[in-house]
Amino acid sequence: MKPFASIFAAAVVFGAQAQNVVLSNDDGWAVAAVRAFDNALKGNGYQVVLSCPAVDKSGTGSSTATPTTLSTPCEFNTCPVGSPATGHNASDPFLNYVNAFPADAARFGIQNFAPQLLGGVPDILVAGPNVGNNLGNTVQISGTVGAACEAALLGVPSIAFSGSGSSLSLVSYTTLDTSPTSTASRAALIYASLSTTFVNALIKDVDTNSTPILPRGIVLNVNYPSINNGCDDPQAYSFVLSRILQNDGATDVSTCGSDHLPTETSVVNTSGCFASVSVFNASTKADVDADTQALCWIG
Repeated sequence: MKPFASIFAAAVVFGAQAQNVVLSNDDGWAVAAVRAFDNALKGNGYQVVLSCPAVDKSGTGSSTATPTTLSTPCEFNTCPVGSPATGHNASDPFLNYVNAFPADAARFGIQNFAPQLLGGVPDILVAGPNVGNNLGNTVQISGTVGAACEAALLGVPSIAFSGSGSSLSLVSYTTLDTSPTSTASRAALIYASLSTTFVNALIKDVDTNSTPILPRGIVLNVNYPSINNGCDDPQAYSFVLSRILQNDGATDVSTCGSDHLPTETSVVNTSGCFASVSVFNASTKADVDADTQALCWIG
């Protein structure tokens, strides 16, 4: 397995050249994982608009619907019954909910919130980190992956991030302050740091080579192992290029003397702190060919 060896060396703060980001997920707008990522991105100089479902919409894939008035409270009672179909935090208009599916939240973030708050279409959409890994066939039903695919189909580069369910939990963002040493809070912060580093490296590579962030219609799927067993330090991780599903008949980009990439499941389950990075087609949610894999290679 060949790691994205340059990813930590390439991680820089973009203060003078802030990138516009839409942040989405499927777990809901008030979970700790997405708010930790929001904070980490902003701390690295990005302009971020959060646009997530009002409630947990895990496992809804690329489903879509017209947003409706809230018939139940928002996640963790962050808005009352009867709240409008779309809305934002009372003190922070950059924190938005959409009462529909993850794909709808991504679309509203790109087409409505970003133009209003960032002045135009975002440079990239990032989704997650999802509470629980999205490996193999799970990408077909993941709402977090669905949000990233919606962005790519709209012409916005996107990445879906997911972390081990043995580390992350569906807990409120308030636990980041009330229980900062809990496993859920530590995992949210570690995965947020790793995801921000990954975005930094991807955009740094683009700045250097004057190329698009990702080819149109292509998404990256990133999965993190549990933070246990010595993986509680972001510096301990390596990113490994992988594929979603094993296919012995496919020819992948050549790495480490082989033209067959490991599956993302095998990468995440390998002893050590390895995060998988798979390149897939937003329309089919299937692995891409070797040439496209090579275009997305950061190493």
